[in-house]
Amino acid sequence: MIIQNFKELATTDKKKDCLEILEAGLQAADPQNIIPKYVSPNEIKMNNKIINIGKYSNIYSVAFGKAGDSMTRALNAIVPIKSGIVVIPKGSKSKIKGKKFQIFNSRHPEPDKISVKAAKEVMKFVQNKRSDEFIIFLVSGGGSSLLAMPDEITLDDKVHVTKLLLKTGVTIQEFNCIRKHLSKIKGGKLIENMKCQGVSLILSDVEGDDLSSIASGTTYMDDTTYADALDIIDKYKIRWKIPTEVLQILENGLNKKTKETPKKAQIDNFVIANNKNCLEAMQKKAEDIGYNVSTMQIFGDIKEAVPKILENISENHNTCLIFGGEPTVKVLGKGVGGRNQELVLRILKNTQKSKKIIIASMGTDGIDGNSRFAGAITENTKIDLSVMKEFLRNSDSGRFFEKQKANILTDFTHTNLMDIGMVLR
Repeated sequence: MIIQNFKELATTDKKKDCLEILEAGLQAADPQNIIPKYVSPNEIKMNNKIINIGKYSNIYSVAFGKAGDSMTRALNAIVPIKSGIVVIPKGSKSKIKGKKFQIFNSRHPEPDKISVKAAKEVMKFVQNKRSDEFIIFLVSGGGSSLLAMPDEITLDDKVHVTKLLLKTGVTIQEFNCIRKHLSKIKGGKLIENMKCQGVSLILSDVEGDDLSSIASGTTYMDDTTYADALDIIDKYKIRWKIPTEVLQILENGLNKKTKETPKKAQIDNFVIANNKNCLEAMQKKAEDIGYNVSTMQIFGDIKEAVPKILENISENHNTCLIFGGEPTVKVLGKGVGGRNQELVLRILKNTQKSKKIIIASMGTDGIDGNSRFAGAITENTKIDLSVMKEFLRNSDSGRFFEKQKANILTDFTHTNLMDIGMVLR
């Protein structure tokens, strides 16, 4: 069971149903249930393409992201990996051990010195491989901060920009556009001078499975420009908050003084799982239990996502609205919580006069914002409106649900396929 406090939260039959449906979504996101579908000891089969890996002298793996260790463990159980590197978040205990894997725990969502050290080791590892060898890259969300190689700016400047963008509420694509143009490794730069062959197997945590945005397209390429990066900074009116050195790098690129990011992919990049896989597993589970199910995905500002969910809640009994995606939240106060707990609180606030429903939402990575929880589950019980508004005003949904004993606890799940949630009636 991935949800650790399942029993404590399952106080009613409906809540138990809800938690079982969430659990099905989490299980579908586990790389052990994904990688064997595409990988056998001698070949990788994807989209009618077969890569014969048996013909290479040695096979290596390079994994970075929240699922780096679990993807490596699943791959290593099938393919004879000679050696590899695994880069996962600090605090996450690696699911793969052994001398042949070098493991780094770096910081997320802001990079740290270990992110830089890991990036240098990965770059060296990749560039030292011969043409008769093969690297399987295992990429998942979170990779952008776990591997960091700032380009002519300090790590402090990179961290400052990262924190600023996180608070501004930029989309992941906008965030990564800027990151790629301040890095020596992202946007396909990691594999630009690679001599060996390789393939990238990817768990998608971005809308539309945009390969150039997942982990900042480290093994892919980049279709954005320095001009785009500056446009984003101006769109959010944050130029005055950006360090001069950072603006200088971007302006040098704009004026063609710096080479653009690679515009062509060197190796095949395949998305092997995404948020829809979780939603499909949840739908099957909900239908098995006996619910009439509808599904939807939500992106963009959370204040716009909530009305879309409310519009789709059925008035009929035994109905289940399943949703997934990753809305963005502008952090307003100094509270504790994340977008999932805030989403549940906003739906709760807006369904005070509705018939009885269960509301839940959680991050498949097990971490919601700056809290230690994955999300929250609640019934739309009567609560003072002004109290809820105050918690929202301070971005403090985590503390609100802690008082209600309604937070979902999973710890690191070692995967990342965005968020999943539902409304049960």
